[in-house]
Amino acid sequence: MKWVTTDHIHLDRVACPWLIRRFIDSDAEILFVPHATIDSRPDDAIPFAISGVELGPHDDHGTCFEKFLRKYRLDDPALTKMAAVIASGVHHAITQGPERDRVPALEGIGLDALSQGMMLLASDDRDNLDRSMALYDALYAYCKQLALLEQDPTLAKLGFFQRAETMRGVVKGALRR
Repeated sequence: MKWVTTDHIHLDRVACPWLIRRFIDSDAEILFVPHATIDSRPDDAIPFAISGVELGPHDDHGTCFEKFLRKYRLDDPALTKMAAVIASGVHHAITQGPERDRVPALEGIGLDALSQGMMLLASDDRDNLDRSMALYDALYAYCKQLALLEQDPTLAKLGFFQRAETMRGVVKGALRR
């Protein structure tokens, strides 16, 4: 399937194509159109993070990533944890003043910094998305580890490297859907 969003992707609009490719449509074709020409987007592409569409941009109903989780009923606890990090990153990216750093998931501040850096390194949106896939895979792995530790607290008794070795297969398997 084809999916479309506006150009100059950052954070939430990078996380959504990652989610699409990893959990919804592994053969997805992601298209980027300039903000000024969004009304002429391809009719055969599912729009996301665009005002007025079902999977619209972040607003009072949450981030676009959270909207994807609800629509596609993705109830993986690691994705829920990722959603909190992404929401915190979005808050950090769009907020000014003393409230900017007051986020429930501190990892979101780092994700915003890495997302901004990726935009500076990438030659275009496709390059940004391609480079960012590993970043979001790593964030998912981190969140999956946290979820697994909550499910089985005995894992916390293992040393870091032993715990990583124990969880590695589960995490990689979850990304191969």
